[in-house]
Amino acid sequence: MAMARHNGKRLAASIIQLSRFFSSGPFDPPPVFPPRRVVVTGLGMVTPLGCGVEVNWKRVIEGECGIREITVEDLKMNGFDTETQLHTFDQLTSKVAGIVPCGSKPGEFDEELWLNSKEHRSIARFIGYALCAADEALKDANYMPTEQDEKERTGVSIGAGTGSISDILDASRLICEKKLRRLSPFFIPRILINMASGHVSMKYGFQGPNHAAVTACATGAHSIGDAARMIQFGDVDVMVAGGTEASIDALSIAGFCRSRALTTKYNDVPKEASRPFDCGRDGFVIGEGSGILVLEEMEHAKKRGAKVYSEIRGYGMSGDAHHITQPHADGRGAVLAMTRALKQSGLNPNQVDYINAHATSTPLGDTVEAKAILSLFGSHAASGALALSSTKGAVGHLLGAAGAVEAVLSVLAIHHGTAPLTLNLTKPDPVFNGEFVPLSASKNMAIKAVLSNSFGFGGTNSSLLFAAID
Repeated sequence: MAMARHNGKRLAASIIQLSRFFSSGPFDPPPVFPPRRVVVTGLGMVTPLGCGVEVNWKRVIEGECGIREITVEDLKMNGFDTETQLHTFDQLTSKVAGIVPCGSKPGEFDEELWLNSKEHRSIARFIGYALCAADEALKDANYMPTEQDEKERTGVSIGAGTGSISDILDASRLICEKKLRRLSPFFIPRILINMASGHVSMKYGFQGPNHAAVTACATGAHSIGDAARMIQFGDVDVMVAGGTEASIDALSIAGFCRSRALTTKYNDVPKEASRPFDCGRDGFVIGEGSGILVLEEMEHAKKRGAKVYSEIRGYGMSGDAHHITQPHADGRGAVLAMTRALKQSGLNPNQVDYINAHATSTPLGDTVEAKAILSLFGSHAASGALALSSTKGAVGHLLGAAGAVEAVLSVLAIHHGTAPLTLNLTKPDPVFNGEFVPLSASKNMAIKAVLSNSFGFGGTNSSLLFAAID
């Protein structure tokens, strides 16, 4: 009987949640009976600025940069002869990247702890980053369940854009050298993107949904949004969610160079290379890292006395249906994603205080997103009440981890009452007028609602709306 009542409550929550998406207007308020509310109770980060939420937030707000020049060693071609390594390096048109600092000092990623022990032979770098960030997030949430029922009601949703391309490169070398028998038996488990979720699940014994989104640069945001809906629909009470990426290797960089997506003008001044919304931008800076959030059903969090950062109020998705790499010129996909996130939240555009833009520092992408934001938030933006920035100037574009890292920063913006700056913004794109330009300095302000945008190749778009708890 108790089980029947429990399942009945889940079904009711699911029906209520579905009703949100059938209101007549784009910003209609949600139904009288809301679904299960989802809050953020833990945060974890690994980025080119360092390991840990505290060090990352401090450095972002103070305008520091984690981008540096690439070296031959960064290409991860250890099995190749020196001539091949040097030739490959010479052929790369972009030689700057946001690379996670490694070492045993505070704020550094400890490879010995997360990658190099015998039990970690099946763990590729992108998985190691996720494990490190998840460990911090779970400790921050003070959530380490021991009861079987709790473990069954806890899931993982961590995605990646590319997985471990460096492993694929190394395996290809073995084939060319006719040394296939030396291929690691862990090759497949190391490159599978869902193994980031798998390893986190196995480490902590979480037996809820085990999920991995793979949507290019929108991956992290989709992973978080999907996880929130699993909680809203009653499938689970807690989710460890986010994105991870480790694409600093010869093949990944070469591929993005060939697609002409990366910056080439700033090889001699790496810290100036990532400049979202600036007139001098010429492509993005490839980066790596991981961002993880612990999401929790609100009553579950209250019951255990958890610290609550904010609430996920909206999640909007869309497709451009236009081009494999370029957004539609009118920004229609971005507008749809933002509108749908607002609609689910029950908020209107004038209630958003800060937008963490996707803006990657590409000539077309930044302009299109700016137009989309101006079309939706025009009067609110002109009033001076809306803050806008892209934090990619500090870390580069973390691909599948970008949306998750930016979600963490969005939550922190609410928590600290500070909107981060856009690094290297010296001459804003002419699409902006004098009344509304992205922040070139961090701004202390009351922030109750933040929209975080993430867009990816294939025309996939996602917007997350975080809000302070009423």
